[in-house]
Amino acid sequence: MTEESARDGVFAADGGSSRGDEGVVRRDRFSGGPARSFLSSLAADERIFEADLEVDRAHTVMLAEQGIVEDDVAGQILTALDAIEVDGHGSLPDGEDVHEAIETAVIERIGAEGGKMHTARSRNDEVAACIRYRLREDVLEAVETTLALRESLVTVAEAHAETIMPGYTHLQPAQPTTVAHWALAYEGAVGRDTERLLEAYGRINESPLGGAAFAGTTFDIDRERAAELLGFDGVVENSMDASSSRDFLLEVTQALSTHATTLSGLAEDVVIFANRSFVDLSDDYSSTSSIMPQKKNPDTLELVRAVAGDAAGGVQGLTTTLKGLPRAYNRDLQRATTHAWETVDAVTEASEVAAGAVATADWNEATLAAEAGEGFSTATGVADLLAANGLPFRTAHEMVAHAAEQGGDYDALEAAAREVLGEPLESLVDPDAVEEALDPAASVASRDSQGGPAPEAVTDQLELARESQSDDRATLEELEAALEAAHETLREEVNGYV
Repeated sequence: MTEESARDGVFAADGGSSRGDEGVVRRDRFSGGPARSFLSSLAADERIFEADLEVDRAHTVMLAEQGIVEDDVAGQILTALDAIEVDGHGSLPDGEDVHEAIETAVIERIGAEGGKMHTARSRNDEVAACIRYRLREDVLEAVETTLALRESLVTVAEAHAETIMPGYTHLQPAQPTTVAHWALAYEGAVGRDTERLLEAYGRINESPLGGAAFAGTTFDIDRERAAELLGFDGVVENSMDASSSRDFLLEVTQALSTHATTLSGLAEDVVIFANRSFVDLSDDYSSTSSIMPQKKNPDTLELVRAVAGDAAGGVQGLTTTLKGLPRAYNRDLQRATTHAWETVDAVTEASEVAAGAVATADWNEATLAAEAGEGFSTATGVADLLAANGLPFRTAHEMVAHAAEQGGDYDALEAAAREVLGEPLESLVDPDAVEEALDPAASVASRDSQGGPAPEAVTDQLELARESQSDDRATLEELEAALEAAHETLREEVNGYV
């Protein structure tokens, strides 16, 4: 596309157009018709309105620096963009999308020279840049909520390192553990969710600008400079890949879906714990029935649990939209972005709510302690004790299983020893040691292996969790500072023209 045609024309979806050029399809030919509203994404594009203005500014500054657009024209364009920003998205003229509407608004303000803003680019690379620009902010916000949740879980663990609670497998009483051990189990899982989002951020933070429709441009542009002005770490090298790929969207949506699955498990646990009076949720995270005045329902966490389904649907919808799309650009991609926006919004909010619910909940220590030994939950500890005293573990397992059928106390163990082994229990192990193994608190204290629930092991886990959180927060702050610095740099460059 020549500079002359850029000056004369309003851009097309595939990067080429003009008004009045011989043999070139005119965009105004497609300005109406019954499918116009179906084609339009202008309303949905409000989310990337600010991003588009920044991309326009960076592109215009780069064009001026390269001598492709005159400085005074660049100044007029940049001044018009500032005015459009003040007026807001709602003031934009009707159009297919925010990109066309902003360019039309620029041209309305300064005349045909405003069309030079679109020189050496297409809507294809423009929208890809806008999506990446906005998605960076959304991902960092999501990371912030994961850190808030992890900090809440660590606070709970610090307060309840010795608070005994029942542990379950298959929702059946299994072994006693502690509230801290439970909280740190989720802290570790959410920590991995944080890592996935931060890793995805690095692949988002590459600029597609300059890829044009898909085949690059004849103009002497500086893609690296435009990327720098927008705070991108670099560029997506191949121009076809730059304009058409959306794998970064899919990766983020998948990472968010994984986090939503973690949140759903956490929410399910707390809902069950509330049902059993193990924990009392704050009124801020509960509701009551419209007809049953005694009810206190964990509704917020039920909704957190449900978000996992929304996020999984986002992944499925986005994957299906992207599946089988040929290179380069296809209009299907207009529908793809919605899946990512809806997922990031839902999961980020759910993560924030989960953090608040965990931070403000009260743990009922007396109820937890009373339930910790139910269902002969110390049976494994007794079997371990017998194995430690020379009995093959499988034989010890069989003997303790017999005792469980008879009540699971010391007398039941004594009877089982005689029945299974034909000798008294005291000939195998010190009776005092058996009594201690039967005690839930003593059982927990004995499980001091790495990552276990014993207070000493929990202390080590807390230290690692705090260190990991500190590192991730430092990374988050560094990324946020880099974006802010790029924004300030771009503003300074813009001020040099306006």
